[in-house]
This record gives sequence, structure tokens and C-alpha cells, in this order.
Amino acid sequence: MRAASLNYRDLGVARRGTDRAVVPVSDGAGDVVSSGEGVDAWGPGDRVITPFFRTWVDGPWHPAYGSQAFGGPIDGVLTEEVTVPAQVLARIPDGWSYEEAATLPCAGVTAWNALSGGERRVGEGDLLVVQGTGGVSMFALQLAAGRGAQVAVTSSSDAKLEVAARLGSAFGVNYRTEPDWAAAVRAQAGRGADHVVEVTGQLEASMRVARAGATISIVGTTLGGDPVPVDVSLIQQKMATIRGIFVGPASMLHAVAEEMADTGSRPVIDEVFAFEDAPSAYRALAAAGHVGKIVIRSLPG
Repeated sequence: MRAASLNYRDLGVARRGTDRAVVPVSDGAGDVVSSGEGVDAWGPGDRVITPFFRTWVDGPWHPAYGSQAFGGPIDGVLTEEVTVPAQVLARIPDGWSYEEAATLPCAGVTAWNALSGGERRVGEGDLLVVQGTGGVSMFALQLAAGRGAQVAVTSSSDAKLEVAARLGSAFGVNYRTEPDWAAAVRAQAGRGADHVVEVTGQLEASMRVARAGATISIVGTTLGGDPVPVDVSLIQQKMATIRGIFVGPASMLHAVAEEMADTGSRPVIDEVFAFEDAPSAYRALAAAGHVGKIVIRSLPG
């Protein structure tokens, strides 16, 4: 392993603990050291990305895959070497660093699944709303902008919104100065959103910003706290589609890597830490001051 990247999930695993001691972190990239009998696709020296799930190659979700997620419940990739089934590895795009490649397995795949895994793929002319400037939101912004969609970003920081603008957002809304960010987005866009990537547990507001017939992809609830009641009648009135996203299979890891390579976009990395300084990387993630991803360099690249 050459690099590993952190997700909010890793904070959750660290805070609540596991049934047994577990090597942390789900997302990584490195070099093939050796391949098993009958493996022709990979050989020593190949630069590869490891998947989020050890056994989900393709097709629909099955609960059994959940028991094979790296970094909990099975050992993760913040280590020197791992053993991974050949069929779930993906090749690192030419010119990418290990640090960049390590950001894809969870956040990149989640964003690609949200934009592409449902009945309606986000594309040219669509209005997408992403919340915050974390890994999933920045990947969704880059992918959607690369497809010709209009992207609105919410954040509590004008400086972060400026970064999002450089990455291709059409406009941003600071939800500290505009608490009713759903109304502010609608006012600036002149219409409702076709798709919302919901990462903060604000489904009520996401429903208000959405147009009739929109899709809302539920990715996470990073705000924490008590569950927020949802007006189910609003979902019915808007004929909205609510999709739950739990990362995705290895086939989507291939897809997001290929799409980003084709469009020339690169993962957004806020900070890289040394392996020995992994606790500081966790603290930086918890502080939530980053844009994009926080990465730990496993070995000299």
C-alpha cells in the first residue's frame, strides 16, 4: 500500500469501536507485489486501487457485502500490505499519484453511483445541488460539471465556495448567512434542482430545493444528532425518487476512474499526512476544515 484516504465513516469506526481490533481505513492504492495462481490480469509492479467492498464485483446490492467492507468489519488498508481478490482491483489512471488514486473507493464511487446508478443519469442541462465541500460532494461536482450539468454548492465558508467555483460550480450558497439555503438556491437558479446529493441529514430542505420528479440520493447524515422528522406528503406531492447510496461495486470504481481520466479532472486533496502521523489526519478530518480529501501516505511514493 502506498496511500490511504479518510472518510467520515472512518471517524465513526474509531469512535464507536469494533467487536475486535481492526486495521482501519477502507480506501487505498498501491503496487501489486505478487499475484495468485490463475491470475493473468495483474502482475508485480501494476499500480492499482483497492475497492471499498472485498466481494462486491458488480450487480445489485446484497446485505452479505456489508460484512466485507475494508476498515470495518474486516481489516482495512492503513498498513504495508493487503491481500485483495484480483477481480475487484482497478488500474490507477496514467499520471495520477497514489494519493489521488486512494481517494476513489468510497467517496468517488459514492458520487458516481449517486449521479449514474439510478434510472436517470445526471447530465447536460441538469441542476445538481451538493451539500458541503467534502469528498463525495467535490467528486459529484466534478463529475456533473464534466457532463455539462449546472452545480450549486452549499457551505458555511465563502472561501470553500470559491474553491468549488474554481472546480466548476455555477454558484454557491453560504448557509450561515442564508439559513434557508433551499430557497436561496431556487432563487439563484430560477428553478428547482433535478438532483440533490444529500450528505448532511437535511432531507426536508433537500425536498424543498428539488423540483417535481427530482431524485435525491441519500449518502450520509454527517450533521449527527437526533433523527429529523420528514414530511412524507412532500415526497408524494413532488413525485420524488429517494435513493439510498452505500458506496457501490468494483465495477463503479472502474467507471469513475475512467470518467475522470477521460475528462482530465483530478481528485481534490486538502492535505497529505505521513503514515506515522495518522492520528493527526483523523483530527484534521474531525475538524471539518478541509475541502475534498485527507490522505495518509503509507510508504514513500
